[in-house]
Amino acid sequence: MKKILIIEDDAALRENTAELLELSDYEVITAPNGRAGIEQAQKIHPDVIICDIMMPEVDGYGVLEALSSDVNTNQIPFIFLSARTDHKEVRKGMDLGADDYLTKPFEEEELLNAIETRIAKAEIFKSLLDSTSKPNNEEEELRNLNELKNFFDDHGEELSFKKGEVIYQEGSRSYRIYLITRGVVKTYQIDKSGKELITSLFKEDEFLGFTSILDNVAYEESAEALEDVTLVGVSKSVLKDILYHSNNLSMELLQLLSHNVAHIKTQLVQMAYSSVRKKTAQTILQFASAFNKQAQEDICITRNDLAGVAGIATESLIRTLSGFKKDGLIEIEGRSIRIIDINGLEKVE
Repeated sequence: MKKILIIEDDAALRENTAELLELSDYEVITAPNGRAGIEQAQKIHPDVIICDIMMPEVDGYGVLEALSSDVNTNQIPFIFLSARTDHKEVRKGMDLGADDYLTKPFEEEELLNAIETRIAKAEIFKSLLDSTSKPNNEEEELRNLNELKNFFDDHGEELSFKKGEVIYQEGSRSYRIYLITRGVVKTYQIDKSGKELITSLFKEDEFLGFTSILDNVAYEESAEALEDVTLVGVSKSVLKDILYHSNNLSMELLQLLSHNVAHIKTQLVQMAYSSVRKKTAQTILQFASAFNKQAQEDICITRNDLAGVAGIATESLIRTLSGFKKDGLIEIEGRSIRIIDINGLEKVE
């Protein structure tokens, strides 16, 4: 019989939810506040945790952070319950590593479906990790990056973001690694003057969110969708177990991360020493690559984003774009830029 831990300070809701789950053949343990909930989770290791957000002692976010940092509890599926429907609150919970978010009042079927889905996914993860831990069964290991991406596709948590939505924020804890399955994402930092500095662009089939694989450290930058984006996320603890059992995959991933660092260094050198014209030309080409655009196809991107990647003032960028238009390298219509002469842009100095 699967065990469910309910952490809820509302006695009536706690008892009613417990009764509902017991009638559905679950063993239910309850806790009246966050501190007691943490103690119960560490003691009984339930199959699923259902937790309110606004509670005395320790709130739901505190509960999730405490359990996520404990190797004995960080794989337990975690479902938030809250009367708050604000999108920022939902995103905060998911950024911390929650598996689902249900709004009060919830339907009986909605709760049961969420629990069954989380239990099923947890069992799939456990089964796969058990198979990769067999030392004499090389065929079942994830051997390369393509197989790792397939794992993300098959078993990762799918998340969708509209254009302009923040995926995670600088300073928030990183519990997951993401694979982009659709769309383009920018990462950026905000300097002391409030200026946005874009650090990288990530496109479909690229990983996002690497800070540290070993620790749930804070993000050093924010990530935002430049168009409608779909991601699949896998917890760091699961990824760490996979890499532990596959030296080949670990080396491929290390090579990928080293390549990313080298690319960022090249971009920093360009920002520091290239002319404004070259910075602008290279940035246009970079966005064209990220959005998978060819010559004569429109690239719809804000001037601030272009300036942020190029590392120049928006006013300087606009003047340079006007010059490129006069030279016949690009066409401009509203926010859209159309490359006319790719070779010409590549040769700009």
